[in-house]
Amino acid sequence: MTTPLEAMFAKTRKENRAALIAYLPAGFPSQQGCQNAIAVLAQAGVDAVEIGYPYSDPVMDGPTIQQAADISLKGGTGAKEVFSTLEFAHDLGLPVVVMTYWNPIERYGIDRFAREMANNGGSGVITPDLTIEESGQWKISTNKAGINTIFVVAPSTSDDRLARVTSQCSGFVYAASLMGVTGARTDLSTSGHDLVERIRKTTDLPVAVGLGVSTRAQARTVAGYADGVIVGSAFIKALLEAKNEASGLEAMGVLARELVAGVREGR
Repeated sequence: MTTPLEAMFAKTRKENRAALIAYLPAGFPSQQGCQNAIAVLAQAGVDAVEIGYPYSDPVMDGPTIQQAADISLKGGTGAKEVFSTLEFAHDLGLPVVVMTYWNPIERYGIDRFAREMANNGGSGVITPDLTIEESGQWKISTNKAGINTIFVVAPSTSDDRLARVTSQCSGFVYAASLMGVTGARTDLSTSGHDLVERIRKTTDLPVAVGLGVSTRAQARTVAGYADGVIVGSAFIKALLEAKNEASGLEAMGVLARELVAGVREGR
């Protein structure tokens, strides 16, 4: 069975272009606000959405995403809200994945979480703090539910480990192009390109690059060598810095259209 995510990457590969994947935490800037934002992103032409499961002690998220997660948690976002956001994005026709730390999955119930992902139209889950050595039960549950398991690799990942991690991925491989936490950056490191080249020696899966992209030019650069460009902090910043939700959504839509154009100019 092919997930919507896999079908999307097959389509963009056929079109000889990268995909733009937009990240937003569930429940940010509010539950309704998040749905409004996803609708704006869909209208702007993003290819897929990554829904963040807000977490109180993130290891990978920079200050922008942390601030958004705090707002979301204060608004009472939990598993129910994550799954309803997932369903909303899926109903708009977007392939959708969830990014979550392991603790919420374990707390919810591993089998149950995988099942609810599938029931609400989710294609897969990105688990940044789950090692492949500890993922046995998760792999069984996700295989049963028919969803993708997406693991994160970084420039510091050794060649030997890279091959072992990518062999456990499905859907795509998440390449964190910079050491450190997430956040929009003015300059992009060359480590992303080098990492993607190393990943390609180990797998035929699509490779999506996250961490740092915030402009059309940066999106164009990353789209030149990756199969997917993941943007989160720049979208969140547009909402955080706006004087109200309406102007935030407008700014986010403008940015999304710029990034969509940049990704399509990459090759």
